[in-house]
Amino acid sequence: MIIIKEANSKALLKEYVKFPFSLYKKHPYWVPPLIQEELDSFDKTKNPAFESAEAYFYLAYKNNQIVGRIAAIINWDEVNKQEKKKVRFGWWDVVDNVEVTRALLEKVHELGKKNNLEYIEGPMGFSNLDKVGVLTEGFDELGSMITWYNYPYYKEHLEQLGYVKEKEYLESKFPFANVKPEFFEKIVPIIKKRYQLKEMNFTSTKEIMLYVDKMFDLFNKSYANLSSFVAITDVQKDYFKKKYISFINPEYIKFVMDKDDEMVAFSIVMPSFSRALQKANGKLFPFGFYHLLKAKKESKEVLFYLIGVAPEYQNKGVTAILFEENYLTFTEKGILDCIRTPELEDNIAVQQLWKHFDPEVFRRRRTYRKEI
Repeated sequence: MIIIKEANSKALLKEYVKFPFSLYKKHPYWVPPLIQEELDSFDKTKNPAFESAEAYFYLAYKNNQIVGRIAAIINWDEVNKQEKKKVRFGWWDVVDNVEVTRALLEKVHELGKKNNLEYIEGPMGFSNLDKVGVLTEGFDELGSMITWYNYPYYKEHLEQLGYVKEKEYLESKFPFANVKPEFFEKIVPIIKKRYQLKEMNFTSTKEIMLYVDKMFDLFNKSYANLSSFVAITDVQKDYFKKKYISFINPEYIKFVMDKDDEMVAFSIVMPSFSRALQKANGKLFPFGFYHLLKAKKESKEVLFYLIGVAPEYQNKGVTAILFEENYLTFTEKGILDCIRTPELEDNIAVQQLWKHFDPEVFRRRRTYRKEI
């Protein structure tokens, strides 16, 4: 018999966060999150996502053992402003028993039905800066800190239960040696002169903080036409500022400004923390912080986390400026490999940016949907 309990106390939420640590114990490709960071993201007093969303966390038990977990989420901005009558599910992990998955998803279905919503979609988080998608290809590749890893049977469970593919995401990689500066060296001075643009590089996080609000405004503008996009609010900007920006090497954040000092493009690149997070095993202390700091300074693998261009500057070659600046930084740091974070399969514009680097799709993931 499968029993479902809501994780509605600190103790149960901790069990909820720690369940994947037993499910993927010593797994070579699973990258554990930081336990405290996960707990903070589920804390209504700390995560501003709860200002426009509600979430419920459930644990599944069989023979008094935890055998699965799921979050049922409604993003009310998405429902009311975009009129997408959707209930989300996320942070879903489960043993290989489709009946456990069925019981967990039933709680998501109940929440959707109670609020007169029309369909379920997941796995996904509260917002576009959360993790997304169930892994469908690339199980023998090391995960990253900004994606979920899962066993192959997750996809099978959803399909057995009548869920169908909603969105497909691609993850690609290429060796830095594939980046040939001749693709952008000649064009950069022409673009800068034509549109009166200049690059901005940084050596300290404090300098970057002065521009981060502008960057998130541009993020909202440049991604607005994507099917899955929900804009980041002002309160969320402050939250993500603290959560992410201090984590990233300042020299890996690049801005392009116009003659009036308005931002027209940005890119954020992160060092790979995957191996460091495996060594930390969910804890910053006593040694986790050391491993993360070491990776921040020494990692030879980088993830292109976000790139954005103002709509009026798209298709005008502005990304060449970002690529040149990153090329100079990566050369100086001896970077060997570049990874792109999940991109929607139908986001052809962003995929075209990388065509000269001969990228290889090495992972695929998708969200699944079912009508209520």
